[in-house]
Parts: sequence; C-alpha cells; structure tokens
Amino acid sequence: MRFAKRVFLIAAIYGFVVLVPQYFLEQKMGLDHPPAITHPEYFYGFAGVALAWQVAFLIISADPARYRTMMLPGVLEKVGFGGAVVVLYLLGRVQAIMLIPAAIDLVWGVLFAVAYVRTAATTA
Repeated sequence: MRFAKRVFLIAAIYGFVVLVPQYFLEQKMGLDHPPAITHPEYFYGFAGVALAWQVAFLIISADPARYRTMMLPGVLEKVGFGGAVVVLYLLGRVQAIMLIPAAIDLVWGVLFAVAYVRTAATTA
C-alpha cells in the first residue's frame, strides 16, 4: 500500500507544479504554438478539471485501500490525455514536442494501474 500512497502523492504534487502555471500562460502558448487560443473556456476548463484530479489524487494517496476504485478513473484521466495526443500526433495535428507530456501521463496511467493491482493484493 505504500507504493500506491507514494505514486498518487507524487503524481498530485507533479500535477500541481505543471498545471498551476498554465493559468498564466495562455498568451505565451498562443505565441509559442500558433494559432492563438480562440476558445479560452476549453483551455481554462481543461486546466480546472485537471487540477480537480490532482486533489482526487491527494485524497487517494491518504487512504489507497478506501479509495481504490477511484484509481480506475485516475487511469482513464491519464490515458485520456496521453492517448489523445498520440493519436493527434499520428494524424499530424500536434507537434512532436507534445509527445513528452503525453508519455509522462501514460507512464502515470501505468503506475496508477499497478497501484490498483497492488492495493488489491494488500487488502485481500
């Protein structure tokens, strides 16, 4: 169970560090990766939902056995972004640089799945 605690705690901290600055980078992202963001509600909506998941990861880390079932939507949250970016890259719709955060999220998704399985073994 220590594994799950550590994975979800580190994931939450990492997520806060990566996501909070996005609230201040809308203009820069438009300049660095044109075109400019034309629907800021999607941009800020994504950041807000992603931050809410970091809170969920903190909650899971506090008691992995109790919140074990919430690990599964956590896996989907990570695969949802990582998988979408991979598909978009293969379709030529995003730059290769986006594969880095996608790969990081996919790794977190695998770690979450491992935590799910290992938590089951410790609670049985």
